Amino acid sequence: MEATLGPLLPLYQRERAAARAVALGILVRTVGSTYRKPGALIVIADDGEYAGLISGGCLEGDLREHARTVIASGAARNVHYDARTADDLLWGLGLGCEGAMQILLLQAGPANAWQPLGHLAAALEAHAPTAIGVVVESSQPELLAGAVVLPAEDAPAAGLEGPLAAPAVKELLRSAAAQGETLWLEQPSWKLFVLPLALPPRVLLLGAGPDAVPVVDLAARLSWKVTLVDHREAYADRRHFPAAERVLLARPEQLPEALDLAKFTAAIVMSHHLASDLAYLRRLAASGIPYVGLLGPAVRRQRLLADLGTDARLLQGRLHAPVGLPLGGRTPESIALAIVAQLHAFVHNAN
Repeated sequence: MEATLGPLLPLYQRERAAARAVALGILVRTVGSTYRKPGALIVIADDGEYAGLISGGCLEGDLREHARTVIASGAARNVHYDARTADDLLWGLGLGCEGAMQILLLQAGPANAWQPLGHLAAALEAHAPTAIGVVVESSQPELLAGAVVLPAEDAPAAGLEGPLAAPAVKELLRSAAAQGETLWLEQPSWKLFVLPLALPPRVLLLGAGPDAVPVVDLAARLSWKVTLVDHREAYADRRHFPAAERVLLARPEQLPEALDLAKFTAAIVMSHHLASDLAYLRRLAASGIPYVGLLGPAVRRQRLLADLGTDARLLQGRLHAPVGLPLGGRTPESIALAIVAQLHAFVHNAN
């Protein structure tokens, strides 16, 4: 599932503030080897600036020419690229990727209340699961390609009627949001593509020392949401972590009261203070956070687990210690890369 919105927001927000419509590109079909998979998004402004990638930068120049037409006319357009031939001279880009893709471009602007970007941006801000549907093809005069289906709570804003208001469509949106997978509804005269919003993981860093800075920086490049907690006032300083979602001054024993731990995908213990790390691990053992990382060598891990006593069993299958993939390197940046790489693999169910 590829519908990641975070990197697209600055351009979308800039153009919306100026009341200028943009084109939203949705990758709906792929065949063979392609850079991105269905659900990938791109936002293209009328001046040609774009955010997001559908290819490795090979198609975007051509795609923005189509986008200008969509912005000007308001009519959605399907754009097809096929690089499966020996020399893809049809459109002259010479990719050699051995794949084909179909991209639906639709206008988002004042005329349609910026949908579906408005809905997706609001859901991302609230960190709320959601999915949208978009008509990719239609032979019905009253149902045009590019028509957008929003969840039930936003349906009045979308002005849905006819086949798009059917219970089966609403159920498909609900299923896509719950499963995190793109889905299709194919009828004889129209086809609906449904894509869920990819919510970034929320990561809890327990310890806000200098070596936490590159972890936050790398996580921010991935649009992850990071909260830092430290009991030391000199470390729990927002100015040190401008890319973090939140920086909190609190003692380890205050953790369950200070934060809703159920909202986090991962927690990484890295305070470099043995008593604090033990207190953090005890609180995390009682939580349901699926990934718990512990910085430090194996001998330190064994000492902490021994001190945890019976609580250590609650971390079985969740604890990654020493945290990070064995990539080599001992600098804070190398360690941060190893931590984020391991967590990235965990988030994406990669082996």
